[in-house]
Amino acid sequence: MRTVRRACALLLVAAALGGCGGAPDDGDGDTVPSGWISRQYRALGADRHDPRDAPATVAREIDGHAGATARFDSGDRVFLRYRDDIVAISPHLAGSRIEVADYRTGYRRWKSHLGRVWPDPDGAGFRGGGPGSGK
Repeated sequence: MRTVRRACALLLVAAALGGCGGAPDDGDGDTVPSGWISRQYRALGADRHDPRDAPATVAREIDGHAGATARFDSGDRVFLRYRDDIVAISPHLAGSRIEVADYRTGYRRWKSHLGRVWPDPDGAGFRGGGPGSGK
């Protein structure tokens, strides 16, 4: 009987830890819903694809699932900002391409769209390098 109890306890612990595998989405824009995006949209290489919906519609779906800290529309593209990530949604065929990148990589990649809107991760906190400057 003791073995059965241990097995049950281990299963309960495993189930509890399994729910902690990804970062929780607490609704304040801290966590990009990459797992949900992977389940919701079709694979397109390393990215995801919605074969029917326009970028604005896909952005509303993603933001509705896990609220972004910011949204920026640039022409026919939509960018959703999360604490450490950027989700970029752009037109692709009759639908949309969904790309998820960490903030620094995404900012560099889409700087022509985001450069005047969101903070540059390479410029934030820069204090200068000369003697006495910014210290």
